[in-house]
Amino acid sequence: MKGKSVFVCQNCGAQSPKWLGRCPSCGEWNTLVEELDEETGAEYSFPPSEPVLYRDIREAKKPRARVKIEEVNKVLGGGVVIGSVSLIGGEPGIGKSTLLLQVSRDFALDGESVLYVSGEESLEQIKLRGDRLGVKGGKLYLLAETNLERILVQADKIRPQIFVLDSVQTVFSSKLSSSPGTISQVREVANQVFRFAKRNQVSSFLIGHITKEGSLAGPKSLEHMVDVVLLFEGERDHSHRILRALKNRFGPVSELAIFEMAAGGLQAISNPSAFFLKERPTNEPGSAVVSTIKGSRPFLVEVQSLVSSTLFS
Repeated sequence: MKGKSVFVCQNCGAQSPKWLGRCPSCGEWNTLVEELDEETGAEYSFPPSEPVLYRDIREAKKPRARVKIEEVNKVLGGGVVIGSVSLIGGEPGIGKSTLLLQVSRDFALDGESVLYVSGEESLEQIKLRGDRLGVKGGKLYLLAETNLERILVQADKIRPQIFVLDSVQTVFSSKLSSSPGTISQVREVANQVFRFAKRNQVSSFLIGHITKEGSLAGPKSLEHMVDVVLLFEGERDHSHRILRALKNRFGPVSELAIFEMAAGGLQAISNPSAFFLKERPTNEPGSAVVSTIKGSRPFLVEVQSLVSSTLFS
């Protein structure tokens, strides 16, 4: 039976029974796309949940898994919470895949089982980056797939402790007939991964793109689904990158981590003040060093002021 056609805003997720030039919810122009409001037979389904008494719930023996990159631990509030879902956003080519492949490498070397799923690159391309980053052994499984139900079937077979999906915009669910990257697909993919992570206590990472305005692609409901939202940003022409938390249910959101992109991957900078001031000449006129605090760490930054004479009164 043919499903009902609806128009969904690709900026905020609002629905309309007919096409409109401007979204009545967010006010953006030409963002409504026609989608079929129907579900087809899916290859993967979750078993029903049952209520559990509060006194029968046992705490996890290891509530957090620490990353070897200490700067990432600081941003996450002390490590990756078991069973949490983290969304990492950033511009294309900024280094999101590189960072998570390094995290996957470290977890695999510590004996954890890791499933890294890529919907954008082939296995050979991932291995080329892995060789550059020093990926050697451990239980690091790679999968190149875009169908979410097939991905979850393989994840059920492997039962990993760490799950990485690169990226949420390229993967589609067979429950919906809309194209990958649409609002409906992004929400459905994030929802199924969230349920899978919580039911199996799998720490999951979702890589997401950002829009031209600098916000994460997809509606705000996508950010509400996940536990942690991280933003990876920086200038492509410069080597340094900044990882900041926009949302964290298990820790503060004021911490920053500074990285430098090198030939062997992202290198954490433990002393950002010295890194940013290393090229500053001493006793330079119009330049002053000020101290500021971001999270639990003080930063020394340079402030420059240039003054010129004017003919105006």
